[in-house]
Amino acid sequence: MDAHKGWNLQQSYTELPDAFYTKTTPSEVENPELVLYNEGLAEKLGLPTKLDPDIFGGNAVPEGSEPIAQAYAGHQFGHLTMLGDGRAVLLGEQITPEDERFDIQLKGSGRTPFSRGGDGRATLGPMLREYIISEAMHGLGIPTNRSLAVATTGEYVQREDLLPGAVLTRAASSHLRIGTFQYAAGLQDHEQLKALADYAIERHAPDLLHSENPYLSFFEKVIDRQASLIAQWQLVGFIHGVMNTDNMTISGETIDYGPCAFMDTYNPKTVFSSIDRQGRYAYMNQPPIGAWNLARFAETLLPLFHGNQEAAVEMAQEAHAKYEESYHAYWLKGMRAKLGMVTAEEQDQPLIEDLLEMMEKNEADYTNTFRALTLGSPNETSLYGKPAFTNWYKQWQARLERQETSDNEVQVLMKKSNPSIIPRNHRVEEALEAAVEEGDFSVVKQLLSVLEDPYAYTEEQEAYTELPDSGDQPYRTFCGT
Repeated sequence: MDAHKGWNLQQSYTELPDAFYTKTTPSEVENPELVLYNEGLAEKLGLPTKLDPDIFGGNAVPEGSEPIAQAYAGHQFGHLTMLGDGRAVLLGEQITPEDERFDIQLKGSGRTPFSRGGDGRATLGPMLREYIISEAMHGLGIPTNRSLAVATTGEYVQREDLLPGAVLTRAASSHLRIGTFQYAAGLQDHEQLKALADYAIERHAPDLLHSENPYLSFFEKVIDRQASLIAQWQLVGFIHGVMNTDNMTISGETIDYGPCAFMDTYNPKTVFSSIDRQGRYAYMNQPPIGAWNLARFAETLLPLFHGNQEAAVEMAQEAHAKYEESYHAYWLKGMRAKLGMVTAEEQDQPLIEDLLEMMEKNEADYTNTFRALTLGSPNETSLYGKPAFTNWYKQWQARLERQETSDNEVQVLMKKSNPSIIPRNHRVEEALEAAVEEGDFSVVKQLLSVLEDPYAYTEEQEAYTELPDSGDQPYRTFCGT
């Protein structure tokens, strides 16, 4: 079989000025071996079910590829830094049979001009982790980049210990970030900034090209996408862990699964990242950090909004003010659905907040509490038997009775809105340990299988709803660099 069959790559990004990228080639590795391959995604992309591991290890590039590393900046924990793809190479943009465009990127493929002293490599554990979590997010219906493959390299990478090396291949509608625009603004070249903005609009919102002020309209579009995305994170208890501006996309997709994880016990202050010692990116802070990042995005676009600085700032502030309202609307709609509410009443939010307050006070599991309510089994929650919950449950049932919806319709809505399972941290670690320590990828594959449809409520998923031993807390994650 032709290893390159099915590749249909273009490179529209290189039509931008040279300042936005550097041509670079993946570094060769000793013995690439494909250990995970996403056949469903491959089919969507128009790729064959089996491919040459040399491509996914970086030893060869597919036909039509012009590998580059992209330049961008980013506010990392609040401090602006000039960055770029330090260990990633964009092979090109795959045009699918449905005429969609997806970036195909290798992560962990060696040094680039942006490596800043790093080795450009990745280790197997974090690459498997990104594969698992990103595919779980896709199963949850949350916009995300997706993982196409993981290849081991046959080499070891020096971190605190010598660890097996790996390369992740991921697909995204693009890797344009708020940080890409910060980089463009830092060039202090109006034409280059405009070129980037025009490219982003044409790629991600072509319907805005002929609007009265396409740059302002695009800013508003990105605001709405980010508000929707972060609301979806909150609704399933996902904590990104490193919401730096270089990790926030213009497309509204989740990218860069470093120190991320899903909450077990509901606690708004939950932080998983080992380096987030101040809780900047805690669960409860994700919505306001979204607003902060978007304010940084607005600053880069001011020269395009209006030639007059004061007028541009006023436009930006007016648009930015819509974020909080949009986020809240998405969150409230989602929480209503999680509780089976198909209509809207004024007292819905206090009812929702009362439940969350009880969950926090009683250290209830976030996912399993909503799962139990969905299945009509309140006795399976840690809240059961407590007077406050008994009172709340009566109010909730009375609320549902006021809408003309059958019990079956309510449960169908709740099952669509409350996942039966999430990638529990202890299950993820179990899968990674089997793969990294024992070379056994069956545990990863089984976990991926049950996460394909987290709303299925199948018997097979039952074991994956079980909570970890209390000794597993607090859980800490690392960026993997």
